[in-house]
Amino acid sequence: MADLLWPGDHRAGDLFTDAAFLHAMLRVEQAWLTAQHPGTTATLAGLTGPDDLPRLAEEAEKGGNPVTAMLAVLRERADPSLREHLHAGLTSQDVLDTALAVCLRDTVNRLSEDVDALVATLAGLADRHRDTSMAGRTLTQHAVPITFGLKAAGWLQGVLDARDRLTSARLPIQVGGAAGSLAAPVALAGSVGKAHAWVQAAAHELALPVRPQWHTSRAPVTLAGDALVGCTDAVGRIANDILIGSRPEIHELVEGAGPGRGGSSAMPNKQNPVLAVLVHRAAIAGPPLATTLHAAAAGVVDERPDGAWHVEWATLRTLGRRTVVAVSQAAELCAELHVDAARMAATLSAARPGIDAEQRRHHVAGPYRGATDAIIDAILQRAGPR
Repeated sequence: MADLLWPGDHRAGDLFTDAAFLHAMLRVEQAWLTAQHPGTTATLAGLTGPDDLPRLAEEAEKGGNPVTAMLAVLRERADPSLREHLHAGLTSQDVLDTALAVCLRDTVNRLSEDVDALVATLAGLADRHRDTSMAGRTLTQHAVPITFGLKAAGWLQGVLDARDRLTSARLPIQVGGAAGSLAAPVALAGSVGKAHAWVQAAAHELALPVRPQWHTSRAPVTLAGDALVGCTDAVGRIANDILIGSRPEIHELVEGAGPGRGGSSAMPNKQNPVLAVLVHRAAIAGPPLATTLHAAAAGVVDERPDGAWHVEWATLRTLGRRTVVAVSQAAELCAELHVDAARMAATLSAARPGIDAEQRRHHVAGPYRGATDAIIDAILQRAGPR
């Protein structure tokens, strides 16, 4: 999957693609079948695949979701002895929500790898440049002297906050039956305890957490969306500083020029900060997607929402893929970033004596760095070993 109008989309690979989602739905049906019939050799593998996607996408309109379309294909192709057990006790929302959970889990695992790489890079920048003096800026104007190490530590702090929130971006298994009461699973199992054991077994097979059904309690989805947007917020802040710092009249930060990157179709003299621009783009696009998830959660009615549930699927997929792309681009951006310490020193020197006004007011002689080293050390300790 690649999106011509979202440059860099290929970085997300197969995450949350239609093929990945179809495979996840098939895994959910298989996990539930196996939970009900332990030791069964019956398998759904190979009964449907990517070649079926055009048909499934068209047929999904008839049932309002892709589960019904997939089940029709499976029932056509499954062994007759398997058909009566397929999907028994489940509803379409159980399968679709759990498939979302599987795809989101894979997305967060990949995202966590890139976040860890970005953390390591930023920790290195913060430590290496703890003594690289530069002009601090507030409200776009010179404030007091700082070090680039402190600025990088601030970037790192935001990414660490985002990393902490990723733990909430994991959806649980969904099994509630037609109206969320587990009526059919309990009837099939013969007891509430056995029905719950089936849920536990399926969750274990899919490596998902367990909680009571959440058909109309969409906090897991909004928490996941907020965690993903926390990532784009954090890397967007970094990109913004780099975009400003790379302006020719400032030129304190320079994006690495990868092969063929940053050129202009009309002006051969230009070297555009492309990665920073694309990360900034994702940071702008992320919050409205999370807002859609919250609007959907607030629009829930009855025992299955009429449209509010449906809008979540593509929204969560888009937000997940775009977040992976943005963090991957940010990790590369920071790993290749050139810090022009000489230009920073020259800018700071030119800002004097005005930029030292606060220092003179407090009658401080020597470097005016406050707790810079302590702040950097505390954030580096939080980041963990490198």
